[in-house]
Amino acid sequence: MGLMEQKRHFSINLLDWYMANKRDLPWRRHNNPYFTWVSEIMLQQTRVDTVIPYFNRFISNFPTVRALAEAPEEDVLKNWEGLGYYSRARNLQKAAQQVMELHGGEMPSDKASVFALKGVGPYTAGAILSIAFNQPQPAVDGNVMRVLSRYFLIEEDIMKTGTRVLMEELATELIPEGRARDFNQALMELGALVCTPKAPHCLTCPVMEQCSGRIAGRELTLPVKTKAKPPRPEQRLVALVEGRGAHRGKVLVRQRPDTGLLARMWELPHVLAAPAAAGKAAKPLADEPAMALLAGSLWAEGIAARPEGLATHAEHVFSHIVWSLQVYKCTQQDPGSELPLIAAEAVAAYGEQAAAAQAASGQDAGGLAREESPLAFVGKGDGQTYRWIGPEDMDKLAFPNVFLKLLGNYFAGAYTVLE
Repeated sequence: MGLMEQKRHFSINLLDWYMANKRDLPWRRHNNPYFTWVSEIMLQQTRVDTVIPYFNRFISNFPTVRALAEAPEEDVLKNWEGLGYYSRARNLQKAAQQVMELHGGEMPSDKASVFALKGVGPYTAGAILSIAFNQPQPAVDGNVMRVLSRYFLIEEDIMKTGTRVLMEELATELIPEGRARDFNQALMELGALVCTPKAPHCLTCPVMEQCSGRIAGRELTLPVKTKAKPPRPEQRLVALVEGRGAHRGKVLVRQRPDTGLLARMWELPHVLAAPAAAGKAAKPLADEPAMALLAGSLWAEGIAARPEGLATHAEHVFSHIVWSLQVYKCTQQDPGSELPLIAAEAVAAYGEQAAAAQAASGQDAGGLAREESPLAFVGKGDGQTYRWIGPEDMDKLAFPNVFLKLLGNYFAGAYTVLE
């Protein structure tokens, strides 16, 4: 069988298989460009089963481009909470505002306009144009490159730009006339369900008979892919500060800066213990120096809190960093009380910071105004906003998943100091 016949075999059999086996997914029930767009952004680096409830809730709360464009950013982030990669949510809202400003609220259907939207790359643009508008545009992601590498025995590194271009050209040639919507989804479906990364289900594959990779015994070694640089491990010390007095039953959280990693999201206060060597796991810091460092970092922000002991360990994985978290239960110190020294190493951290904080703000050693104890205040170091919250506030503020879990467990009474 020649190459042309192999391509024809692939397109026909793949479409037949898809029409008989496609999953019932909420964004497939309507040819709504906005729904397609939202689903494709959510599906980036996220499993379909995870996305479904998020998609349903998101569309319920932001049913149109206008609703998303005009929503408070905090609401958008809260609806995205737990999906991770929060820049996707911010870019999606910014792009919705672009659609309102430049296209009257209607999703554009030309390639240049779609590609110009914030957060839309080549794959997402191709997916929107083909699925929402049935245009013969390629939508080449990791699943698609894996399928094409195996079926056509393509041994070029898929991490290289030239290989992606080759794949896009090939994918375009394979689209049957008038069937772009179904074909591109079929290609994605095959990669997700059958031609999987580590254990492809070749015996149930609709195109196995002409798969060059299977015939050559290369189905487990393709695609060729340069290994990504491993994420940098970091050991971080986290303060779970329990309030006293007016703040009894509450915990101290802070808002991240306006730009950068996890911008404007809320978290438990934490500090870097020490970066690990490249490729090596971050080692936990011994409790005494860890608590001294944590107490000192809180004092530098104008917060007096005494670390009581280790409560739990946690981990948060980014694409380029892995946070290994040592979480310490801490107790807020009353205004005017003695400095919460816990080890000799903390003395230097408290000294100059205490005098500077008091002189600048008229505060006492507790970091709170002498005559009142505010629920929110600005730290004295890098100017981040701090806030005391109770369980009722968890529905209002957006947290990265690791802090969402830690706080949820805390309010459920899960943590005691570990012996």
